[in-house]
Amino acid sequence: MGGMRARTLITVAAAGGAAAFGYASVIERNWFALREVTVPGALPEGARPLRLLHISDLHLTPGRHRLMSFVRTLDSLEPDLVVNTGDSIASPHAVACVIDALGPLLERPGAWVYGSNDLFSPKPKNPLLYLWRTSALEHHRDVPDLPWERLGEEMTAAGWLDLNNGRGRLKAGEIDIALAGVHDSHTARARYDLVAGSADTSADLRIGVMHSPEPRIMDQFVADGYELLLAGHTHGGQVRVPGFGALATNCGIDRGRVSGLSMHPQVARPDGKTAWLHVSAGLGTSPWAPVRFGCRPEATVLTLLPR
Repeated sequence: MGGMRARTLITVAAAGGAAAFGYASVIERNWFALREVTVPGALPEGARPLRLLHISDLHLTPGRHRLMSFVRTLDSLEPDLVVNTGDSIASPHAVACVIDALGPLLERPGAWVYGSNDLFSPKPKNPLLYLWRTSALEHHRDVPDLPWERLGEEMTAAGWLDLNNGRGRLKAGEIDIALAGVHDSHTARARYDLVAGSADTSADLRIGVMHSPEPRIMDQFVADGYELLLAGHTHGGQVRVPGFGALATNCGIDRGRVSGLSMHPQVARPDGKTAWLHVSAGLGTSPWAPVRFGCRPEATVLTLLPR
């Protein structure tokens, strides 16, 4: 009797696990969400609200037709500014797919940075490893094998700002924006020293852009006067346990800020400086870990409001 009960429990558990995997890999992975977030006090007094579309972590391969279709719909939101925080491709054949999916968004003011998966092909690995370590420096000695330069050339040719260890300025709507960004931290290519220095105080808004929300880099952006920080990389945890949340962040940020809008730093600096931080849960997954559970793929429209 005891043996039969044990076998029944094992069978039920296996069936439940298979059902959960099927849901996570087939349904939720393709159940794209549009998040809308309000950022109060980000613009000068009297300014018109600014609509910023934040996209990240497409990890696109040529077969992701539902994902490409969703991205194509985002231009209908009429954002004033588009920011892509990296990991756009996951295949040597995906650059044309990304550019086609972005479509008319590339005609709007925009900016971008790379993630590690724009340079290096995804490889099979045990995702449980991220419970006790991150992907930092996995590729720092490797030679890139994806067409990252062509990806960057296409977005730059469309007029988007290349913020990989760079600074720039653009106008979106009626707002004059100063931007700075860093290359990917997990491949040892982030060089904040190349963009260090006070943000331009003559701009209406100052934005810092990065792929992975690493606290030490965010601290430097805040110290230099950037008021809004944008990042991706975390996939929102990718798998969230009800009542617990994300199991891991794959970076230095805490689990409570694995996605969404928060403040950085959470404890006020002596000089009183702080910034809004938005971490995108992203739109894709690695082809070797094609699941989402309790964490729908997303793009976000941030509506920045005046003081």
